[in-house]
Amino acid sequence: MTHTVPSLAALQAFEASARLGSFSRAAEELALTHSAVYRQVAGLEARLGVALFTRVRRRIVPTAAGLEYAGRIRHHLEQIERDTASLVSQAAMGRNLEVAVFPTLATTWLVPKLTDFQRLHPDITVSLSLRTQPFQFKDHPFDAAIYQGEHLWAGTQGCRLFPEKELVPVCAPAALAAGRAPSGLPAGMVHLHLSTRPDAWRDWYAAHGHDGAAAAAAGPRYELFTMVLAAAAAGLGVGLVPRFLAEGPLARGELCIPVEQPLPVPHAYFFAYPLQRPKSEALGHFESWLSAVARQAVPR
Repeated sequence: MTHTVPSLAALQAFEASARLGSFSRAAEELALTHSAVYRQVAGLEARLGVALFTRVRRRIVPTAAGLEYAGRIRHHLEQIERDTASLVSQAAMGRNLEVAVFPTLATTWLVPKLTDFQRLHPDITVSLSLRTQPFQFKDHPFDAAIYQGEHLWAGTQGCRLFPEKELVPVCAPAALAAGRAPSGLPAGMVHLHLSTRPDAWRDWYAAHGHDGAAAAAAGPRYELFTMVLAAAAAGLGVGLVPRFLAEGPLARGELCIPVEQPLPVPHAYFFAYPLQRPKSEALGHFESWLSAVARQAVPR
């Protein structure tokens, strides 16, 4: 396999050249000569048998294949950097934690509370990365993850933080001026969907015995709850979101609940880390603090 993989130096020279649009600027960034970068890129093209750049006088422009390859290589180089930082962190007494977390949960719930952890443990650095899909810890440089689901991931240990409990319909207050449909929702309102929960609106209609589930399926889909909240506040439609995530916009009057008919859900939020890795002291402190915070601040 190693015979088919280009050298790291060639990949770094190519990625920097594609990103900066210049062999000279890439050479400055990598502390190399212009000719060294040029040779690395030319050798890479010869090895792959693919033109990665179009050369126009002194300018270089990535080809379509080169642009796509550069993006992939950039992702892998960043991953190598993260893996290296993670290894160094583990060697440094485990005082640095890399935690994967759901984006909306991070911004609305976790980040505002981290000042308390920093006050209690100023020597521990907690870095957050956003993940919306399950992953294998062996493939990622994370010490732990905070995620939503029905149980702990296989091969992990940790704790259940708090239940999600229910999803509630939300929309901009101005949307109610057009009247209400028989379901109690704003009349003619577009339904906003979370891409990872495509059946939520159908389940809501079924749970409350309303007609209209087929029409509701036609609305736009968003990747994050923050996007659904923002779209609803902007008057783009009515969304189904966890009640605790909407508490801020509801309190500020940016959103309202048009009909108090929540959809119960079985999901909860969990904190997990690999079963096969020894738990560092820093991870133990973070787990204890997170469990205490979750007990004290269980969403209503």
